[in-house]
Formats: sequence, C-alpha cells, structure tokens
Amino acid sequence: MANSPKNEIPKLLVHDEIDNVGVVVVEGVTAGSDILCCITQNNSTFRLAAKTDVPIGHKLALIDLKNGDTAIKYGEDIGKIVADVAQGEHVHIHNCKTKRW
Repeated sequence: MANSPKNEIPKLLVHDEIDNVGVVVVEGVTAGSDILCCITQNNSTFRLAAKTDVPIGHKLALIDLKNGDTAIKYGEDIGKIVADVAQGEHVHIHNCKTKRW
C-alpha cells in the first residue's frame, strides 16, 4: 500500500480507475484527515486529504469538479455537478444532482 502504516485500513473506496468520486467507508472522516484510499478494481492505493467532514456512505471528490462536470462512480455517470467541488470535499445532494429530471 502506498505510504501507509502497517495494518492501516482504507477509509475511502474507489471502484474504477476512471471514477472522480469515492465512497467514505468508516466513521470519523473530518476536515483535515489524511486518508488512505483504495481503488478496488486493481487494489492500488493513494492518499487524499479531506477538506470537509464527510459522513460514512457519502462521496468525496477525488479531483476538482466544476459546475457542469459529470460525477463518475463505479465507472458510470451518476449525476451532474451543480456547484464547484474542490478535491477532498463532500459530494452530495447540495452539489450533485441526477440527470434524470
């Protein structure tokens, strides 16, 4: 694992290398947290700094996302970014909407 202490578990999962959001899988990810992230497609890891508190099960931006960008999770389009989101910030209904309606 990339630059991680022995036995450190990932706090964020990314399913596909093309994803631009990942899912927080533990409690306690707060602004300023340095988190270990795992891409499950190939079991590679990387580190990311959380800029905001992110609840378990919610998404975190892996890159800077601009208004109008497409959010990608599981290698699939999951919605439209409707407000700029910086890398490490919470992605949820306040800045990402479905394209269905």
